[in-house]
Amino acid sequence: MATKRKITPPTLPKKQPLQLKTPEPAPSTAEVEEVLSGLDRFDIRILRELQSDGRLTNAELSERIGLSPAPCWRRVKRLEQEGYISGYHAQLNRHKLGLGVIAFVRLYADVNTGAVTRELRQALVKLPEVMDVHHISGEGSFEITVLATDLESYSRFAMETLINLPHVKDLHTSFSLGEVKASRELPLAHLSYSK
Repeated sequence: MATKRKITPPTLPKKQPLQLKTPEPAPSTAEVEEVLSGLDRFDIRILRELQSDGRLTNAELSERIGLSPAPCWRRVKRLEQEGYISGYHAQLNRHKLGLGVIAFVRLYADVNTGAVTRELRQALVKLPEVMDVHHISGEGSFEITVLATDLESYSRFAMETLINLPHVKDLHTSFSLGEVKASRELPLAHLSYSK
């Protein structure tokens, strides 16, 4: 006679509540139209905030500008792709790094032709001591800003490098006696949203 075995049903794991990942909301038609028509108030706020602090997380940025994280992230990516945001940089303290001298130098070329200007511009851009290069109107050819550790090091740089650049016939230097304002933040008031 066959014995009956008791069959026990398999133990099933406890049901966990279903957790769905919330998808990013699709941009609304109004948002797409605003973005396509240029910078709107959210774009301008993003630019202001990131210019002030490029290390903001997307969550912090979205909270500051009053937009949810997903559209905020999309806007930042678009602003980067379209070139409104060209990079993120650490701002170093020149005093801590021993760069105590700021020199404003006006360079005079022997001739102001297109070829000479291009050659001199290319030479200036390659020099790490040169912070800014401006092709100027009026007297002179270029106005540059140079950082140096002290007056002696600037003097060596001017006499050994700057005066020997192609087509430089003269240079005039003014020194900063103290920085009153040294900002790299661009003024954005002219972008105030008027739509």
